[in-house]
Amino acid sequence: MARILLQTTIPYAADDWHVGRFSLLRDELARAGHAVTARNREPDAGSDDPVLSTLARASFDQLWLMGVDTGDGLSDNDVAGIIAFRDAGGGVLTARDHADLGASIRKLGLLGVVNHFHNFNPEEEPARRAQDDQDDPDIPWPNYHSGSNGNYQRVELIEPVHEIFRSDRAPNGAIEFFPAHPHEGAVGAPASESRARVVARGRSTQSGRSFNIAVVIDGEPGRAVAESTFHHFCDLNWDVDRGCPSFVTDKPGDEMKRDPQRLETFKEYVRNIARWLTPAA
Repeated sequence: MARILLQTTIPYAADDWHVGRFSLLRDELARAGHAVTARNREPDAGSDDPVLSTLARASFDQLWLMGVDTGDGLSDNDVAGIIAFRDAGGGVLTARDHADLGASIRKLGLLGVVNHFHNFNPEEEPARRAQDDQDDPDIPWPNYHSGSNGNYQRVELIEPVHEIFRSDRAPNGAIEFFPAHPHEGAVGAPASESRARVVARGRSTQSGRSFNIAVVIDGEPGRAVAESTFHHFCDLNWDVDRGCPSFVTDKPGDEMKRDPQRLETFKEYVRNIARWLTPAA
């Protein structure tokens, strides 16, 4: 059993991506036997979050950080607390979204390096600094269109297939369907960095371009996973009837309603990550 902090990078706002919109993820981790604390950022008078800024001294084994800010979601002391937590062996998952959503993650050492945003650390290929999602012209790149909320996307697993994708539920023993989203962000692994590896890619349903959706970091004291979007984990993308903030106007799909089994298989990915982030002693 791991002690997991599920945390957003914004204070509570009813019409935003507060931690209550990740309740199904919280419940799934709890069902797997983990002790889960779910909270939003609660900055004090000095703009520090009292938990994140002291995370290395807290009683957690893992941090699942949902980057839902636009660049200012972590103070310098919050960053220092998370890095110290990783240096002490704590496991971290980060998930962001299109453009600069979750851009405060850029400050988290190697975890920041593997996340590419619009105004910070953009993808190296100039051709990728362009609009992919054509349905939402006001949403800047990176915004890879993997499908509608409520639908699935087939992912390409990179050999050797990482253990977080293993599943006896899947026909070929590996998880190959993820929740889709119309405008995912970008992650990657520098060729010079042996500790980071791309483990899965998606493909845009509009441009046909492939894009990275998950990177693992191993070889530092604390393991880490970086996801291209928090929509792999939020309630909307597991059950569209759970609702979403009013600024989300994309028309949802109904694949998950028609075929819930693939979602149940994907949930094993969540359990696998929680197992891998805190390796057995």
